[in-house]
Amino acid sequence: MDDPYPPFGELDNLLKGEVLTDTLSRTLYATDASVYKELPMAVVLPRDATDVSMIVRCASKHNIPLIPRGAGTSLAGQVVGNGMVVDISHHMNRIIEVNADENWVTVEPGVVLDDLNRKATEYGLFFGPETSTSNRCTLGGMVANNSCGSHSMIYGSTRDHIIEVTGFLANGEEVTFRPLQKWEFDKKCREETLEGEIYRLMREIYTDNPVRKQIRKEFPHPDVKRRNSGYALDMLLDTVPFNQDGEPFNLSKLVAGSEGTLIFITSVKLSLVPLPPPHKLLLCAHFYNLNDALLANIELVHNHAPDAVELMDKNILDLTLDNPLQRSNRFFVEGDPAALLLIEFSGHSEEEMLQKAENTLRVFRQKNMGYAWPMVTGKDINRVWALRKAGLGVLSNMKGDARPVTLIEDTAVRVDDLPAYVEDIDKMLAGYGKKCVYHAHVGSGELHIRPVLNLKNSEDIKLFRQIAEDTAKIAKKYRGALSGEHGDGRLRGEFIPLMVGEENYELMKRVKNLFDPEGIFNPGKITGTPPMDQAFRYQQVNNKFGKTHFHWAEEAGLLGAVERCSGSGDCVKSATAGGTMCPSYMGTRDEQHSTRGRANILRSFLQGQNGSETLTYQDIKEVLDLCLSCKACKSECPSSVDMAKLKAEFLQHIADTEGVSLTSRVMANLPMVNRFLFPWRRFLNPLIKSEWLKPRLNHFAGISPHRTLPSFSQQRFDVWFKKKGVVTDERPNGKVMLLADEFTNFYDSEIGVKTVLLLHRLGYDVVLAPIKETGRTQISKGFLHKAKSIVNNNLSKLYGKISDKMPLVGIEPAAILTFRDEYPDLASSEQRNFAREIAQNTLSIEEFILREMQAGRIKNRSFTNEERHIRFHAHCHQKALMNTSVIRDILSFPENYHAEEIPSGCCGMAGGFGYEEKNHHLSLKIGELTLFPEVRKTPKTTLLAASGHSCRHQIKDGTDRDSLHPVEILFEALV
Repeated sequence: MDDPYPPFGELDNLLKGEVLTDTLSRTLYATDASVYKELPMAVVLPRDATDVSMIVRCASKHNIPLIPRGAGTSLAGQVVGNGMVVDISHHMNRIIEVNADENWVTVEPGVVLDDLNRKATEYGLFFGPETSTSNRCTLGGMVANNSCGSHSMIYGSTRDHIIEVTGFLANGEEVTFRPLQKWEFDKKCREETLEGEIYRLMREIYTDNPVRKQIRKEFPHPDVKRRNSGYALDMLLDTVPFNQDGEPFNLSKLVAGSEGTLIFITSVKLSLVPLPPPHKLLLCAHFYNLNDALLANIELVHNHAPDAVELMDKNILDLTLDNPLQRSNRFFVEGDPAALLLIEFSGHSEEEMLQKAENTLRVFRQKNMGYAWPMVTGKDINRVWALRKAGLGVLSNMKGDARPVTLIEDTAVRVDDLPAYVEDIDKMLAGYGKKCVYHAHVGSGELHIRPVLNLKNSEDIKLFRQIAEDTAKIAKKYRGALSGEHGDGRLRGEFIPLMVGEENYELMKRVKNLFDPEGIFNPGKITGTPPMDQAFRYQQVNNKFGKTHFHWAEEAGLLGAVERCSGSGDCVKSATAGGTMCPSYMGTRDEQHSTRGRANILRSFLQGQNGSETLTYQDIKEVLDLCLSCKACKSECPSSVDMAKLKAEFLQHIADTEGVSLTSRVMANLPMVNRFLFPWRRFLNPLIKSEWLKPRLNHFAGISPHRTLPSFSQQRFDVWFKKKGVVTDERPNGKVMLLADEFTNFYDSEIGVKTVLLLHRLGYDVVLAPIKETGRTQISKGFLHKAKSIVNNNLSKLYGKISDKMPLVGIEPAAILTFRDEYPDLASSEQRNFAREIAQNTLSIEEFILREMQAGRIKNRSFTNEERHIRFHAHCHQKALMNTSVIRDILSFPENYHAEEIPSGCCGMAGGFGYEEKNHHLSLKIGELTLFPEVRKTPKTTLLAASGHSCRHQIKDGTDRDSLHPVEILFEALV
């Protein structure tokens, strides 16, 4: 296709990085975590400062707007625009130098905060400001927004730690802004360059006493530390040479919070601080109402010196119940609080830490502040903070089109003013018949306040603007900041004149026009902002999707399920950050292979928002192609976006329109293929490994020639069971209905046999479920017509047979957990309630065994007391749909057995995904991220365990190590 924008073809020939002008790529970068969307002209991925130099010169020559972008987690639309989006996170992510002697670091702007801190920790240092997005936010983005974080009470903002910034001005001139002594400042003012003009303007501003007075008068109160309304002109008032007792003048302080409108950053020098005290504790104070929590916060800040105080209100707490991972993180919540204060104390000893907490608790009790005060220590602290950090994402779980919106998102006032300020906000919202959600950094006077609005409704769109303006006036009343840490962007830029006064706003325009006279650096941010109630991403234009196959009522329809994605980018993290989501993104680092990227494309496709540049079925197939259907997003995404379910729905829709490939058809119908081939197993097993047949067979089925295909078992499991698995005597512990799934039946019969024998020995009668296949392979490949038929047929056969006393138990996680996950949403309306009942009584074999161990029906004496060490890898569906500690607990049940989970993420095989030739390289790359290195360093004397059929084969192919199903380990441990 011809390049619709000739400058980008020219630029593509000059850069080492990539220039993307296709509709798919541009749609991926049309949004951030805000409510806005605007299709850019192009997306550019520079590799170094030289690339950035050419990008700036090209933009200047052709008057093309430049929008710098890091992780794209901006909440106010800072990286939304119709120009050239420049993603610095993809390549420009090197840590250039760490100076441990002088406590500083120099980084490229694409370095992720957690990655920096992992490196800095080696020197006993870290970067103080930490955000809730620390596992994906970039340092360039933190500078642009002057990010703070939960511990800003101690460490302040990014501006407080910036030493130097290097980059390019709009005319292509490379500059470094750093601390200057008076003689250096004077020298800069004499230079005949754009940089010299900038310093001369600074001298003019800060030597004009009336201007200095108006800045002091109109900017937020100095006690409000979180303050990002416009350019931080007030921060340079008392520097040398304008105040002889001040710090050296440093223009990088002005760059901080400037949202990419003044300079394109290529490197940043930042100060590091010593690691915090090693001992930490969270005092989790529970309150019956929000005002009591705000009053307790004043007591805390003035008299108890906590490290951090964070607020969560009832609305957010209730929404965490809908997310499996966050539901487990509520372990410390007592009763039904209207608000929680999460109060962190630290100390160099446990005694020091406990003393601080106990002093606070004593005062709280004396003053009747709160009704419960559990203390959390150790690893559980991270679980509490994870619950707090999930606040942004879980808000997307609210049912229907009316949702909490990022509007009053970022206001900050003095801590003492918070009760009155919140009262004013509540009264204002009540006047419009609206309520809101409160959470975040209450200890530093900032609350993330989100009114519930429907931005598809014209009346609520009008309210969106009115509430924003009313809020600005209330914040101004208290000399607060409308933008505390998330910046102005498109959302609050309009209200900067109100917040700082018209004269100061005109001053900001002068600064912008001098730095960037053609307005190419992120236009429409801070100055010249377009109306804040335009270009919403949620406005539905054209839902071009027919009848769905899954039941989407709980998500308010298919579009509602896609719109759950808030854009917060929890999925765009590296493997070093832990977790499983999103394996294809971890392997490729391409936005289109993230859960967020896919959701953006699916939403735009359904809404038809791109106008004439519509997305195609090919675009949909491209973004879904590398989704491993791992289900991690369902639990790890705070918004619980279930991309595996969405993928299956869209693939069936595309198949109905365009047909399917032979490879997909073979993989989807693998159970039928296996039933046909199994009688010939004695001939096929040697042949599939032969040098002659293997490449031909692989080519026919689209399987990689580098893959080792699994051999068929000697006997089908269900055939063995009918001959030898039935017992006539009554067992003392009751009955189990065992699933002979499509993997165990043909490939892992010996595991099925050992499962039956293990259950018999432990006192259970086993009944085989009267079904041939689960529909797992059909669902994974989007063959939902067939899957629905299988689901409803299986439900009919199971009707009246499954209960708490005789649960449905399965060996293969992917198969058995289908009953718990997809069956209720694929069942016919007549059978849906029964499907939900079965789901409640469906257990993996590990869950069933642990249940019986905990009930005392399985005794420790049934197993050996020999010592064994075990490391296990949990299947992705187990991580998403159950608690993997179950596996650890059953493998540690024998007296001297010690099991630990490998922090492995996804293995990369994902059923048939890793076998396919086109996916083979990525599959192994995902395995190499964490799992393979962990397996290789595991001693040969340590047993390896993996519940999943495909996981065991991936481990074997990637490391040449054998792994066992947990059942096999327990069977061998019997005495």
